[in-house]
Amino acid sequence: MNPVQLKPFDFASAVARAGMNLPAAQTGKAVEAGNFADAMSQALKAVSQQQLQAQGLQRELQLDNPTVSLEETMVSMQKAQVGFQAVMQVRNRLVSAYSDIMNMQI
Repeated sequence: MNPVQLKPFDFASAVARAGMNLPAAQTGKAVEAGNFADAMSQALKAVSQQQLQAQGLQRELQLDNPTVSLEETMVSMQKAQVGFQAVMQVRNRLVSAYSDIMNMQI
């Protein structure tokens, strides 16, 4: 039986596969101190843009636009859903970390 070989996670390629665009300064590099708010803002803007694109494709599909396919619309909707779920997970982790810090005894 062959052992499973795990590869390290490549964030830049994952972002590219998801169809998201991040600034060059954020791809493959750690976020500098003080820039976390900028990173979250960029992520929220990207997710919002994906949701708007998915809504536009849905609208065009409902209006029977021949240039919009069902497959393209469904993929766009799934990308928006995955992005939204990822942002929600980060938010949940941040709230949990904040709660843990606030409950620490000094």
